[in-house]
Amino acid sequence: MRSEATTVDEYLEELPAERREAISTVRDTILDNLPDGFEEVMNWGMIAYQVPLSVYPDTYNKKPQMYAALASQKNHMAVYLTGVYMDNAYRETFEAAYRETGKRLDVGRSCVRFRKLDDLPLELIGETIGRLDLETFVERVKQVRAG
Repeated sequence: MRSEATTVDEYLEELPAERREAISTVRDTILDNLPDGFEEVMNWGMIAYQVPLSVYPDTYNKKPQMYAALASQKNHMAVYLTGVYMDNAYRETFEAAYRETGKRLDVGRSCVRFRKLDDLPLELIGETIGRLDLETFVERVKQVRAG
C-alpha cells in the first residue's frame, strides 16, 4: 500500500485508528533513539529516516540513502532497518536478540513485519535505531558499495 502522502502527518491521518496508534508509537521510539543528522521525510511511500543528500550525495540512484523506514502495508506494518540488513553479522545478532524477547520474528528482505504493536519489541527497535551514528552508517554503505 504505497502512500501518496507528502508529509508524515498526512500519512498518519490516512491510516485507520488502530494502525495510526501503532505506527505513531513506533515512530516515537525511532525519533527518541535516532542519531543526529538523519532526517525524517516521506519517501518511497512511507515514513523514511535517511541521510541527507548534502551529507552523502554519491548514492547509486542519486536518492538519499535510507537508514530506516516505517510503513503500513496491506496485511501488516513494517519497520525497515537498512543498517541491520546490510551486515550479516549484525543481522544475526539482531535476530537472536529479537527471538530472546519471546516475540515472533517475521522478517522480509530488509524489514521486520508486525500485525499489532504488541508483536514488536520496542526497546530492541530503539536500541537498534540508536546503534549506528550517521558517519558510521555512511562508511558502511560505502564499504558495501565497494564490494
